[in-house]
Amino acid sequence: MQLLLIHSDYIEYETKKDTPVAEEIDESFKKGRLEEALTVFIAVESVDETGRGEVVSRAVADIKKVAGQVNTERIMLYPYAHLSSDLSSPSFAVSVLKELEEILSPDYEVSRAPFGWYKAFRISCKGHPLSELSKTIRPEKTEEICRQDEEVVSEALKAEDTATSYWKIMTPDGELHSIEDFDFKGHENLRKFVDYEITKNRKVEDAPPHVELMKRLELADYEPGSDSGNMRYYPKGRLVKSLLENYVLDTSTRYGAMEVETPLMYDMNHPTLKKYLDRFPARQYSIESDKKQLFLRFAACFGQFLMNHDMTISYRSLPMKMIEMTRYSFRREQRGELVGLRRLRAFTMPDMHTMCADMDQAVDQFGEQYSMCMDTLSSIGLGIDDYEVAIRFTRDFYDQNREFITSLAQTAGKPVLVEMWDKRFFYFVLKFEFNFVDAIAKASALSTVQIDVENAERYDISFTDTEGGSTRPVMLHCCPSGAIERCIYALLEKASMDSEKGKPPMLPVWLSPTQVRIIPVASRHLEFAEKVSEKLECRVDIDDREDSVGKKIRDAGREWVPYVAVIGDREAETGEISVTIRAESAPKKPVKVQMSAEELNDRIRLETCTMPYRNLALSKYISRRPKFI
Repeated sequence: MQLLLIHSDYIEYETKKDTPVAEEIDESFKKGRLEEALTVFIAVESVDETGRGEVVSRAVADIKKVAGQVNTERIMLYPYAHLSSDLSSPSFAVSVLKELEEILSPDYEVSRAPFGWYKAFRISCKGHPLSELSKTIRPEKTEEICRQDEEVVSEALKAEDTATSYWKIMTPDGELHSIEDFDFKGHENLRKFVDYEITKNRKVEDAPPHVELMKRLELADYEPGSDSGNMRYYPKGRLVKSLLENYVLDTSTRYGAMEVETPLMYDMNHPTLKKYLDRFPARQYSIESDKKQLFLRFAACFGQFLMNHDMTISYRSLPMKMIEMTRYSFRREQRGELVGLRRLRAFTMPDMHTMCADMDQAVDQFGEQYSMCMDTLSSIGLGIDDYEVAIRFTRDFYDQNREFITSLAQTAGKPVLVEMWDKRFFYFVLKFEFNFVDAIAKASALSTVQIDVENAERYDISFTDTEGGSTRPVMLHCCPSGAIERCIYALLEKASMDSEKGKPPMLPVWLSPTQVRIIPVASRHLEFAEKVSEKLECRVDIDDREDSVGKKIRDAGREWVPYVAVIGDREAETGEISVTIRAESAPKKPVKVQMSAEELNDRIRLETCTMPYRNLALSKYISRRPKFI
């Protein structure tokens, strides 16, 4: 816990806006003022969760001690996250603040500012020697815990912070330009991506738009009962995730990958795995079981490589691909970086590995998978204009494969960010990522492919070559789409940006939880609405609530329903329905088309025929559905 104690003439605050983790408060709590007070700015940290009672009692003792020294009976408890970069979970922080308030209240006049709100505040510091003090409080076992944490932070991650990179912009003609001299006009997103990568500022101060959207659309939400970065998914969100998972798996298996499944946890002291941990730039979760130190996987590499080690493989099988939809992979991302679906600690990642006979075959596969990733994202709803390309390599590899790397920029058809190392720090010599840049200028990697030159030897993987000998393969790592949750994040952020440009925000029709919403004008139209719904081979629901037609239409719009059919007397008589087509509409200018149920069905089938389909596990009738948010 971090404390900043200021003896103040006065402290006053006013709430301005809630954040996604704001505690619920009444009107009386939205403003506050305390005069002649000890103001205690507080940041509750993650390590406090290991020794709550000790931390609270020591904080109370320190606050009382300073209050006595400055001779005040008034205390303002003010949550202030900026004192630390390693914050506790919001629910834990609120409970600690309330406990401090409860313990101090019998002896002092205590006010507490609300947690999780943007607040304007003014404070007047008295200016004497005891008027400004700071305190750091740690549970007794913190040093031991920190040492344990350091042990599971890989050497590659540490190297990432110290590695010297040369940053350039490569244009499609293969020319390398310095960052300072390149004209970013017309490439504003690339400029934001470059700034994000070079500064390495991963902390998020404001919630990006998708956080509000994931809640309003009833897709996902934070789970206060779990560790930060572990989300809950409602039926609509589970549907969208499942469809994306199925699509990426189907695409990968059509490409020749074999689907497998591997364990979630591994022995940290397994000799091969221990070496690999230090070569992968990620922070791990560690757990203890049966006197063994285990870690939760952050990718499917471990299981697939161990499987490769035990296989009998001939050159005839190469290139050989394996894929797993890891539900879940785990990475202990830092708290300040966790936000919505953008960066999580538990995520679903399609992880494909390709065993290649040699570097030439690996480069060929890299090029094919580069194009496959572009096609995969395009089908999901993210085109080349929606993301920026980063290509990373060692100088030696670039010198030997300059024409190939240039072809990657040519395929993208736009300038790309290049990062080059004189020395190889990681297990790969070449890597690309497609990076989505969101509304708050933060970038997130989607698809990636890497050429791995270390792990075949580390895992003792070999194949029988044309001469009957044993040869080490070159391995490729590929995530065709990026984490599934991050795809949803990118689609929501893209939709939000579309809305800013005057376009109706929506998901692709194949991913929309409700594809057709039928709105009967009156109860007498319900029977015909039901008949229409039975003719539609898609996810269709009926808004049978006793609300006005206008409200039902607005609600369908807020849910981004692609097709909305209003049914009244004329529709019941003619059999034709009036359908509002969201993709063709503009704000306050809906595009309505008269068509039969069969014609609507054909239109949706044409839009979705190549994509996976699942039913929505909610009642067809809106009146019978629970509200999750």
